[in-house]
Amino acid sequence: MDKIVLDTNLFFNMQAGLGFGKTTREILFNLRKAALSLKNKSKAEFYMPPSIVKEFLDFFKDNNNDLALAKKFISVINIKSPDVLNLSLSAKAFYKLIVEIRKRSYEGLKISEDIVWEASKMNFNVNDKEKFQKEVGILINRLRERYRNATRHKFLDSVADLDLIILAYELKGLLVSSDEGVILWGRYFGVKELKPELLKEHLSSLLDSHSE
Repeated sequence: MDKIVLDTNLFFNMQAGLGFGKTTREILFNLRKAALSLKNKSKAEFYMPPSIVKEFLDFFKDNNNDLALAKKFISVINIKSPDVLNLSLSAKAFYKLIVEIRKRSYEGLKISEDIVWEASKMNFNVNDKEKFQKEVGILINRLRERYRNATRHKFLDSVADLDLIILAYELKGLLVSSDEGVILWGRYFGVKELKPELLKEHLSSLLDSHSE
């Protein structure tokens, strides 16, 4: 039986190309239907760690109808935390992780220094409060965007990301995500992956194999 670990972004990133619908509601409805059929035929099971489930449900908290549908979808998902106490992982991957953290921290610091130097060369008229706030705000927004790109792009930026990878590793399952950082680091840990745009075809082949 296939074990498939799902990331949150699959349901909100329409560019992922899941093929289960053009909206989040359609994707939830159709994927739930497929998941039930596969589970009943003992062909596949879907998993999410609790951190991802919380992240997933938080997207719907302001809409009761969507939240009800989201909870209905979660009802067919196996919610499981990775067994971090008893799981052995490659030390090489963690060495790579630490090196990458140090590198990105330094890059983020350099970006902050660049913006500070740029600000110091500007002639602010503090008496013109509106202009001052506008010009400083532009610099702060640039700092945030560049810092975010330097520290988070193609990297693990939350415990939930690591939960996905470790759970897929533990289950020897297929990791499905459109997050470049999750996929890249999943490869460092030797996790099997399935591209989002191939998920529907993969599930269809599982259902077809049962009926042969």
